[in-house]
Amino acid sequence: MAKASTATTIDSSEAAHFGKLAADWWNPTGSSAMLHKLNPVRLGFVREAINRHWGGDARDFRPLTGKTALDVGCGAGLLCEPLARLGARVTGVDAAHENVAVASAHAKQGGLSIDYKCADVALLEGSFDLVTSMEVIEHVTDPALFVAALVARMASGGLLILSTPNRTSRSRLAMITLGEGLGAIPKGTHDWDKFLTPDELQPLLEGAGLRVVEMRGIAFSATAGLHLSDDLGLNYILAATRA
Repeated sequence: MAKASTATTIDSSEAAHFGKLAADWWNPTGSSAMLHKLNPVRLGFVREAINRHWGGDARDFRPLTGKTALDVGCGAGLLCEPLARLGARVTGVDAAHENVAVASAHAKQGGLSIDYKCADVALLEGSFDLVTSMEVIEHVTDPALFVAALVARMASGGLLILSTPNRTSRSRLAMITLGEGLGAIPKGTHDWDKFLTPDELQPLLEGAGLRVVEMRGIAFSATAGLHLSDDLGLNYILAATRA
């Protein structure tokens, strides 16, 4: 088993910001409303990636049965709970203890057994078949260290799925000028300078021994809302395996 790093990827100010949102996280019209809109799109990609990687049947309701999953930066569990319903034994890790408390309570109310931890993935031990991290890498202290920590948690034959905003003028306008400016996203959530372009993120993954096998954009239109797209200009999601 690979030993955990002694370095940390957690930015304490970021953890504090998201911890303040914990109580409202599961309110689909509250401060995390945008995440509730984004989550089904991400889940669609996750399900396709799972089927492709493990050769599953699209009609199977529990394709992760017998597998372990780790969601890093899990918040209050918006992704952990669907992964558990897909059959995985799920561990959720978050830097904010408030999020972990809300996530644990919500899972218990839903009859789901999910192991939540307030911890840094760089200090975690164990290995997991599926490792996910959605909209997190743009909030950490060191993206390269964070990627290495994610890879260290991947089991042999494992799958990594990661999503993040792209650093473009369009993402600045949509997420910060309009999103935060008009109150759809809590003010102070994003630092545009910390967004990673695909050309910056892919070498970090390759340097950690991974190969990107799928990358899709998460785009928005007035008719389709948020949806998977070939347009990476706003936000993107990728799947990677060991090279």
